[in-house]
Amino acid sequence: MTDDLIIDGDALREDIEQTATFGAVKSSEGRGRTALPADEANRKARDYYVDQCKAAGLDISIDPVGNIVGRWVPPNADPESTAVAAGSHLDSVPRGGIFDGPLGVFAALESVRAIQRSKISPRRPIEVVSFTGEEGTRFAEGVLGSTVAAGKASVDEMLSQSDGDITLEKALKNIGYHGSDRIDANKWDSWLELHIEQTTRLNDAGVPLGVVTDITGTVRCHVTLTGHPDHAGTTAMDKRQDALTAASELVLAVESHAGDIASSGSETAVGTVGHLTPEPNTVNVVPGEVSLRIDLRSTKQSEITSQLEHVQGKLNEIEANRPISTTFTCDYDIPPTPLSDRCRDTVKQVSEDHQVNTIDIHSGAGHDTMQIADVTDAALLFVASENGYSHSPKEKADWEDCTSATQILAASIAQLAK
Repeated sequence: MTDDLIIDGDALREDIEQTATFGAVKSSEGRGRTALPADEANRKARDYYVDQCKAAGLDISIDPVGNIVGRWVPPNADPESTAVAAGSHLDSVPRGGIFDGPLGVFAALESVRAIQRSKISPRRPIEVVSFTGEEGTRFAEGVLGSTVAAGKASVDEMLSQSDGDITLEKALKNIGYHGSDRIDANKWDSWLELHIEQTTRLNDAGVPLGVVTDITGTVRCHVTLTGHPDHAGTTAMDKRQDALTAASELVLAVESHAGDIASSGSETAVGTVGHLTPEPNTVNVVPGEVSLRIDLRSTKQSEITSQLEHVQGKLNEIEANRPISTTFTCDYDIPPTPLSDRCRDTVKQVSEDHQVNTIDIHSGAGHDTMQIADVTDAALLFVASENGYSHSPKEKADWEDCTSATQILAASIAQLAK
C-alpha cells in the first residue's frame, strides 16, 4: 500500500525555486530562466541536483553525454533487478519558465525521498534521471541525452555536435559532466516523467492531472528557395526572381494544409514555419535567397506524411511557375509515440486510490519520454498549467497541484517497483 507516502511540498518547491535562480532572467510577467546545455547556469543546476541526490543517499553516475542518474537500492531490493526510472531535464529554452524540466527531475527525487520515509519496501532499484539537452537549444535538435540512452544515436555522434564554437564533448568537460558508461534505458523496467502541461486542456477541464496517451510525431525540415538578388527600384516586376514572395506562398500553404488536416482528421496536426531568413535582407534589394525551417506534427503518421507531400508538391508548383529553384531536406524525424498501457494503468489506478481526478490527453510537444518509450514501458503525466503558458516566464503551475501530482508519481513508482 502507498497510504503512508507523504510528499514534502515545501521541499519540492524549494528545489524548483532554487534551480530557478540559476540563469534567472528579469521579467515583469513572472519567473524565467535561461540554462542551455552545458552552460554555466546548467552547470549550477546540475551541481545542485547532484547535491540533493547525495543528501538523499543516492549513488551518482554520469554518462559520456552528461546524463545524470541518482540510483537508490532499497534495503530489500535485488540490486541486479531492472530499475524503475523517473525524471526529466534541467536545461531550458532562452527565457523559459521554471517548471519545464525541473518539475519532473525534482518530483522524481522527492518521490524517492517520500518512499524512503514510508513503510514501503520496493523490490527494484529506483533511478532518478536528468537528461542532457532536451530542448534542442544547443548542440542538437532536441532530446539529445535520451536519444543516446535509448540507443538511437551513438555517443561519438552526439559528442561531436557543435554549437559553432565548441563541441558538446568539450563543453561537458569544461563543466565537469563528461562521464563514462552510457546509460542504457533498455535495462529499465519502466520509465515515468512528470511535466507541466503546455496548453490549457487540464485547466479547461478543471482537472489537475493528465495521463498522456501518446506523444505527437515531429518532423523538422530545411527549405531553401533561390532566385536572384536585384535592385528594388530598377528591376521590373515581371523580371524579378524574388525568393521571398515564393517563400510566402509556401508559408501560407503549410498553414492552410495543416489547418485542413486538423479539422478533418485527428485534430492534432499542426504545421509551422518558425524560422525564415531572407538574403541579403536589405530593404532596397529583391531577396535572392530564403532559407526557412518547417515543423510538422501529428499523433498520426499518415497526417505528417500528408503534410510532407504537400510541402514537396508546393515546391514543385513554385519551381514550375516562378524562376526559382528549391531544396528540401528533413533531418529530424521522430514518429508518433504511443505510451505503455501497463504504466498508464498503474498511474490511473493509483490516482483513483488517492482520489485525484485525471483525464487522458495527448502531448503536442516532444519529451524525453518519446525516446525512452521505444525501448521500455513508459508513461508521461501532465500537471495543469495556468493559462497554458510554457517556454515563457509566464509559465506557472499551482504548487498544490505539483505536490498532488508528485504524490501520484511517487505512488506509481512504488507500485511499479514493488
